[in-house]
Amino acid sequence: MADINQVIKEVRKEIALCLDSTLNYNAENFDEKLLEQIEQICFSKKLTSCFSVSEIKTIIDTIFNQMRRNDVLEPLIKDPDITEIMVNGPDKIFVERNGVIEETEIVFESPERLDDLIQNMVARVNRSVNEANPVVDARLEDGSRVNVVLSPIALNGPLITIRKFPENPMTIEDLIRYESITPEVASFLEKLVKAKYNIFICGGTGSGKTSFLNALSSLIPKDERIITIEDSAELQLHSIKNIARMETRNANTEGKGEIGINALIKTSLRMRPERVIVGEVRGKEALDMLQAMNTGHDGSMSTGHANSTRDMLSRLETMVLMAAPIPLEAIKKQIASAIDIIIFLSRLRDHSRRVLEISEVLEYKNGEIELNRIFEFEETGEDENGRVSGCLQRTKNQIVNTIKSKRRGISLEEGECY
Repeated sequence: MADINQVIKEVRKEIALCLDSTLNYNAENFDEKLLEQIEQICFSKKLTSCFSVSEIKTIIDTIFNQMRRNDVLEPLIKDPDITEIMVNGPDKIFVERNGVIEETEIVFESPERLDDLIQNMVARVNRSVNEANPVVDARLEDGSRVNVVLSPIALNGPLITIRKFPENPMTIEDLIRYESITPEVASFLEKLVKAKYNIFICGGTGSGKTSFLNALSSLIPKDERIITIEDSAELQLHSIKNIARMETRNANTEGKGEIGINALIKTSLRMRPERVIVGEVRGKEALDMLQAMNTGHDGSMSTGHANSTRDMLSRLETMVLMAAPIPLEAIKKQIASAIDIIIFLSRLRDHSRRVLEISEVLEYKNGEIELNRIFEFEETGEDENGRVSGCLQRTKNQIVNTIKSKRRGISLEEGECY
């Protein structure tokens, strides 16, 4: 019986010859013509005598995906139930499906095929990766985030991690449906956004920070001018008409031309923004973000990695120290002045993503930034399927800083925010 992999190689070689003669890369309908050519060659080989109809379709799809899509990863990228794809070398591919990580039987035809895919992925967004610069962040056409690590950093072969995002951006209604928040919390957050409170979202890896930021951003009034700044463009703010999106740029092979988040934040302040949204702060750009929040750009938002609300404040202090030797007391005062609300997300033991805490950032006093916890998650047990039961509950604390809400005629009093 004929080997599928051998047939794929033979057809691909014939297609390569067609590219030099009958197929034009620059043609508007190139993909359609290429697919027709692959089908013609496959049927000319009378594969029906050796393979089933489904196997022939697999051969055709595999060749097309190798040449124009994402090789063996394409079916995984198209699978709506998969949220993360992890490639640990050419023969170890894992996926996260419904919150659970599982190994697949999918392998690359050869290490060279994986190398080719990596170069194609990063080239699509004008980035490069090689042994001299073995780490790069990129994105796919559908907005999925891609991280690549090559040798000599990666010891067991090239590493690819793809974080997929929903085709339609997350909304507040989705968060309620997934029980991440309650309708009461949604109403409260909507008022915070419209009152232009500066909001910072924190949580661990995979806790849903970007999705939550998308949902909050959808509440921004449609007539405002928004500037978004990201390492790799992930935010989907389709409802905002006046939006300027910016993405960082890596250094070239000569180590020149890098444009980081801190430079983009400084540039954004000259673009008449009403709000600045920074996808994620990881380092010294935290200082520029805080300064943007402190210079009249109320309603700005950002995210960061942390294991708790208090831990996020400590991490921000460290990030600012990376940028400049500022006295710690001055840093804490600036954080307290810039950020109004911190939202902490986490993944629970049942793999669900929940909001565990919403706190107001108060003033700096006695060496610490004071926090005023407004909502906190209260667990009530587990159901028969092992899903954690519980929801965000309103504490007895009231919002202290009401200047912004009163200025815009919005009441945040407990009896009226529902």
